[in-house]
Amino acid sequence: MCSALVGWFADIRLADRLEVGGKGGSLGELTRAGIEVPPGFVLKTVAFERFIQTLESEAPVRERVEGLEADDLGAITALSGELRARFAATPLPAEVADAISRAVEELGKGAVQSSVAVRSSATTEDAADASFAGLQDTYLWVQGAQHAQERVRSCWGSLYSVESMSYRRKRDFKEQNVAMAVVVQTMVDARTAGVMFTRSPLTGDRSVMTIEGSWGLGSAVVGGEVTPDRWVIGKITGEISVREISTKSICHAAAVGGGIETVPVPEDLQQAACLSDDEIQNLRAIGRKAERHYGRSQDIEWAVERGSEKILLLQSRPETVWSAKESAPVGRAAVDPALQVLSIFGGRQ
Repeated sequence: MCSALVGWFADIRLADRLEVGGKGGSLGELTRAGIEVPPGFVLKTVAFERFIQTLESEAPVRERVEGLEADDLGAITALSGELRARFAATPLPAEVADAISRAVEELGKGAVQSSVAVRSSATTEDAADASFAGLQDTYLWVQGAQHAQERVRSCWGSLYSVESMSYRRKRDFKEQNVAMAVVVQTMVDARTAGVMFTRSPLTGDRSVMTIEGSWGLGSAVVGGEVTPDRWVIGKITGEISVREISTKSICHAAAVGGGIETVPVPEDLQQAACLSDDEIQNLRAIGRKAERHYGRSQDIEWAVERGSEKILLLQSRPETVWSAKESAPVGRAAVDPALQVLSIFGGRQ
């Protein structure tokens, strides 16, 4: 059941963006659409607002951000360091800390995996006309309620990273309208993970889908630390027209004590495809279902769970590269899609 501070995926949807942020709303929407995601909840933006009120009672936050010049990197950097230190040093309101602890405990009941992912979910992210992908923080393999509470504060603080504040100042966002929810969900022990685009990210072709993946957690793929395997597949026909299997020498895995570490891939797997053809076809079907549900092309993160071999979606956001190009008024210079594809892989939440 939802409460003032916590919403469970089954009870929220994209229309609740102002309360649960873009990522939280999307995960609720996918759950309602019958697409399997790792179970979890969202700490709503009201919790962030209560925390901000505590900070604002001591010294301004939003007013100082709005006072920044978009091109003054020195001032933005200095304020970012100051604000993030304040976020880290200020205790959570008691009712917020208690809500996190109770929800983490509930999430862990009967779960094989007790570690969680703690993920930023800003109200301004993953919209059809703007994407904050990679500008705020995500933490993987977080163990225990206390560490989850600490990571919630870190996620909130990342809303005041240099990159995030610069993005907002350049677009003249009103800080009063900017808030962050936080997604907390069961961690997936991923055998394989990666990304999927329901239209070609290179050409914009709507008749094909592109799937990229590698062994282990998807953070190695989206962080650009490995060259993933890549398939291009007909959206309707299922025909695989491109099959590129790379050498995958490292992967990301759970570290002892929490967090992730880089480990070598066993030699017999380094040049082996990380997905079977059946799994590629199953991903195609899931991608088509997500695209039909949202009514537009999607940029999806997915994982194959070790042991069960289930395919789970970790995120689905509107594709913005070609959509923006198609909607740009005649005469406006469009950004080179290839460059935007590179920026997609430069970082995600």
